[in-house]
Amino acid sequence: MIYLSFTANGAVRMTKRNILKLPFEDRTQAGRLLGEALAEYANRSDVVVLALPRGGVPVGFEVARMIDAPLDIMLVRKLGTPGQEELAMGAIASGGVCVLNPDIVAVIDIGQEAIEAVAATERQELERRERAYRGNRPPPPVENCCIILVDDGLATGASMLAAVSALRQRKPASIVVAIPVAPPDTVQRLKQEADDVVCLATPEPFSAVGRWYREFSQTSDDEVKSLLERAGSMPTTPLNATKSHD
Repeated sequence: MIYLSFTANGAVRMTKRNILKLPFEDRTQAGRLLGEALAEYANRSDVVVLALPRGGVPVGFEVARMIDAPLDIMLVRKLGTPGQEELAMGAIASGGVCVLNPDIVAVIDIGQEAIEAVAATERQELERRERAYRGNRPPPPVENCCIILVDDGLATGASMLAAVSALRQRKPASIVVAIPVAPPDTVQRLKQEADDVVCLATPEPFSAVGRWYREFSQTSDDEVKSLLERAGSMPTTPLNATKSHD
């Protein structure tokens, strides 16, 4: 499938080549293409890339490497609908933020007690990952910074909306959501919350994020930790040296 370029706040962002072939080979290729689309943010001292673990970290690693920005994580956990765990009814993020999808909650008629039970379970996992990935290292300062939030793709966008809401409380100068692929309605919803949205492709029908990758194996905790450790010392890849992708 061939899909055309980048969308950001209603405008089309063109790359050196404005034809993008889907599916992506893997998260690494998607991250490099996303890095190209984010060229205007390169080499700025106020930019910080925050990736959503786990799948967003390999993408964010490539983005950070290409635009010469520090990489860290933004921890968010999806709240799966009871009995249909893959269907997100919302998400939680560090800082006690909870964002619900009102349409899903209303249609399935999910009670507050059920929502709180799922949230409690996911909060435990969020705290575990915080310890596993960051250890004793504090979160990076974000106040007055331009934060680029990266994931490997979005379906409902609940996790990313939770991340944006959590970050707003920490007073960044601006929030940019950057993803390789998402459905059009999710992109439109995010535009109402973020300062900028960069999405490489918005195919329809969307189905699931994994459909748009040839290789979409689960990212492990060890891979996340390894990439975060490498991010501080890895030499950057100049944007003008990036190979074109067919």
